[in-house]
Amino acid sequence: MTDILAVFRSRSQAVDCNSRFRRGGIPSNLINTPKEAGVGCGLSVKFPQNMETRARALVSSGRYSAFYGFMIVNTNYGRTTFKWY
Repeated sequence: MTDILAVFRSRSQAVDCNSRFRRGGIPSNLINTPKEAGVGCGLSVKFPQNMETRARALVSSGRYSAFYGFMIVNTNYGRTTFKWY
């Protein structure tokens, strides 16, 4: 399974982004930012890869100053890998 994370350095902006995603019809969840991101403590918004185009547009229109970037999350056979996207 492949998901994408929108990584933020601000908890409040991550919460706002998650709300925008849900209002825009994107199924999303707030998760703790994985240590592999190297961003420190924060929240990320996890969403399905097939919603990427819409999610990118919403992040761009939100003009989030604390947005750090997107990460791909692959989970295969119980192993999870992260990669900047």
